[in-house]
Order: sequence, then structure tokens, then C-alpha cells
Amino acid sequence: MSVALLFSPQGAQAVGMGRDLAAVWPSARAVFAEADAILGWPISTLAWEGPEEELNDTRQTQPALLTTSIASLRALDEAAGTRGEPLAPGYVAGHSVGEYAALVAAGALSFEDALRLVARRGALMADAAVAGGMAAVIGLDRDDVATAVASIDAGDDLVVANDNAPGQVVISGTDAALEAAAGPLRAAGARRVIRLKVSGPFHSPLMRGVADELERSLAEVTWHDADPPIVSNVTGTPLSAAADLRSSLARQVYSPVEWVASMERMLADGVDTFVECGPGGTLVGMVRRLDPDARTLSVADPASCLEAAAVLDLAAAGISA
Repeated sequence: MSVALLFSPQGAQAVGMGRDLAAVWPSARAVFAEADAILGWPISTLAWEGPEEELNDTRQTQPALLTTSIASLRALDEAAGTRGEPLAPGYVAGHSVGEYAALVAAGALSFEDALRLVARRGALMADAAVAGGMAAVIGLDRDDVATAVASIDAGDDLVVANDNAPGQVVISGTDAALEAAAGPLRAAGARRVIRLKVSGPFHSPLMRGVADELERSLAEVTWHDADPPIVSNVTGTPLSAAADLRSSLARQVYSPVEWVASMERMLADGVDTFVECGPGGTLVGMVRRLDPDARTLSVADPASCLEAAAVLDLAAAGISA
């Protein structure tokens, strides 16, 4: 078995996330307590009790998701600890803000530094004076979406932002460009074009100013080489060197999330088991669309955590699950 750990994206958040894991595993509970102390406000209360409108505020969403994802990882480590050694994935990856959790999992950043960076990132993205948004295009692949987007000649005002899975692509741009693209996308065969509840045109060149500000914060923390490698959102390839990871993370804010390329690289390299640490199951659902034969597991609550731990323990013992 070759395992990759995946970390959940913004949009996966839900009131109650991580609460049951923290009730069962002390290591998960400790992550929430540490996060509360680092930022000086109760991430645990917001994640576990809401209110939903505050949890969905990008300023709060991003640090709450990072905390929940790392708590999920710690719970999995603890639940699978019967063999007396930590998990040893071949790769880690996270979608957008989830990439920060991947950096923690791979030892490239401390949890404290990652949490402070994500809080800064969320604030910059929420406060960016860039009018626009994002829309999910359902039923078209990336090339068809790109062709439709190019037909309205909007330049940097509209781009493909997330290549998530076959038939699931996200575009990002100004409000006018998004509205202008709806007709060509439907004419090209899109079943639906759904505006997302985000506060700006993320993962587009319009966010380059946010990247410039974020890069200053990235320079203020200590970086380490990653082990295992992180499959980068920006390049869709594994990165290990600290300098490469830092550069990629700065570009990530205004670059497309190359999730299909990332998953295809891991599949080509022999990964056959994908474990998503965090709320929901968005990412493993995307994996199944690319390869229905891949084993997919999630760590979102005690039942799913125990299931994933059992599969990984059996594999470590050389027993087929």
C-alpha cells in the first residue's frame, strides 16, 4: 500500500467539526487548545459551536480549518498508534488553504507558524479591495472551460482557478466577467454555473497584491525541507526543498489550484490509498472521479478515524484490508 494524506479545502467547514475527535483523542483536543492559545481567541468554540456565519467568515474559516485538519491528523496518529510508530505517507497534499496543513504534516512548518500565516492569509483575502468572486462550472472539463472563458476576451479579469476533477472546474474573476461567461459556458455544455460564497476572485491574477503582502509574512517564519514531499497546488509536482515550498505558497494565492495534475502525479507514482484529514470528504470524492479503483478514506469523526486507522494498521502488518 502506498498512502497519501490530503487536507481539506475552504468550503468543507461545518459547525461541529473536530468536536467528536477531540472528545475521544487527547492529541486532537490538545491541537484545539494550542490554537486557542496561539491566536488568543476560541477557535475551538467557533469550530464546535459556531455560529455558522462567523465560521464562514474567511478570517475565521481558514485558521479553524487548519486546526481541525491537524487535529484530525493527530487523532489518526493516535488511533493507529498500536504499531508504535507514526504514519509514514509517501506524499501529502492540501487543496488551497489545506496546503498549509500539508506543510505541517510534512514538517516544513510548525503548527504555530502555519496557524499565524493562515490567519494572516485569511485576513488579507477578506480585506482585499478586489471586486469579484468565483463560480463552479459543472459538466465541463478544463479545456472546454478555458475555451469558453477565452471567448469573452476578459484577460486577467477571468481565469480557470481550480481544476478539481473531471467535470468540476472553478473560474475566478470580476463580477462582470463571471456574468459574461455564463452564456458561453452553458452553450459549451455546462450543466450548471454556480456562484460560490467567497469574498473575492481567489486564485486569479487579481489577487497578486495579496500575494505580495503574504510573502512578507512567509519570510518571517522558519522553514524546513519537507518529508514526505508535498505535491504543490501550483506545479502539480512533488516539492521538498524549503525555498521551493515557500515560493510556491506565495504564488498559490493568485495561481490555479492544479488538483487534477496533483492527483494524477500521485496515482502515476503508485499511490493507491488516499486519506483525507479534515471535515467532509470533498477531496477523496475528487480522487474517486479520477480513479474509481483508488482506496479512499477520511478522518472527520471517530468512526471514520477508526476505520482509516484499522486499514493503515493492517497494511503496516502486511495484511490486505
